[in-house]
Amino acid sequence: MIKRIGILTSGGDAPGMNAAIRAIVLTASVSNIDVIGFHHGFNGLLESDYQRLLPQHVAHIIHQGGTMLKSARCAQLHTAEGARQAATVLEELELDALIVIGGDGSFRGALAIANYYQGQIMGIPGTIDNDIDGTDFTIGFATAIDTALDTIDKIRDTAEAFERIFLIELMGRHSGYISLSAGIAAGAEQIICPEFGILQPHNIKALLAPIQRAQLMRGSSSYIIVVAENSYPAGTSALAEKISEALGIECRACILGHIQRGGSPVGADRILATKLGAFAVEQLLDGAHLMMAGEVHQKPVLYPLINTGEKKKQLDPYLVRWQQNIASD
Repeated sequence: MIKRIGILTSGGDAPGMNAAIRAIVLTASVSNIDVIGFHHGFNGLLESDYQRLLPQHVAHIIHQGGTMLKSARCAQLHTAEGARQAATVLEELELDALIVIGGDGSFRGALAIANYYQGQIMGIPGTIDNDIDGTDFTIGFATAIDTALDTIDKIRDTAEAFERIFLIELMGRHSGYISLSAGIAAGAEQIICPEFGILQPHNIKALLAPIQRAQLMRGSSSYIIVVAENSYPAGTSALAEKISEALGIECRACILGHIQRGGSPVGADRILATKLGAFAVEQLLDGAHLMMAGEVHQKPVLYPLINTGEKKKQLDPYLVRWQQNIASD
């Protein structure tokens, strides 16, 4: 029987994490379960830095970006000693379960703790990258798209005014989910992301040809290329210089960076986070262990935590094909 659970947010923050915390606390309260929130991710667990979370503590956080528990990465958890220490703290606090909100790195940390911890462990996918297997969408992804889209729309205005080429770099580590979605929604002429193949200096002509065709057809005008980070070995700024040199047209790079993680979560992320937070608690009560609470076809599902980082999830094949067709036309 579960009487006390711990929760933490780990890795990169994502809009909607607070909504998930709120749902966990409120759902647990209905079942008379105490909730302990650890500060600064796994670091707070290792250092016994925590607070008891009551419904009044989460009453007005659903609209807030970031995470009230703060987040961080934890190198110490990569060692057996660190994982063992984390399990010891959980046992000393008499916690029956631990909920980890984060991405694949956070889930690996949870799995490491499971080797020494006797309680239940549940994951909730909180990352703007949307690169977690077992769920259609991750908490924060929808907000990151809207943030990127708003920025691209504004850049289009100035690009059109000066008839410039703009490269807009979006986050995603080794995933093109944000770039494909935001690029299509913004009407970007080209999208570069890992799933389309890493762009190498020797094959840059494939990128230039569509730009030249666009110039012939419509004359001087704006041209937007959305680039997922890590898609060009030397970086997006270097790619912009290459394009300028090759075409004789001013090309600017705009790197959005961490702005994509911030801001108030959009409605879709608030709803998803609420559903997954509540579902996680309910499934723990039913005995779930080493599982992730996800959503597939709008239904809450459980997915083995150990399989969440296998990278089997793929971009929408129809949108990929369509984007590649129009870019090469």
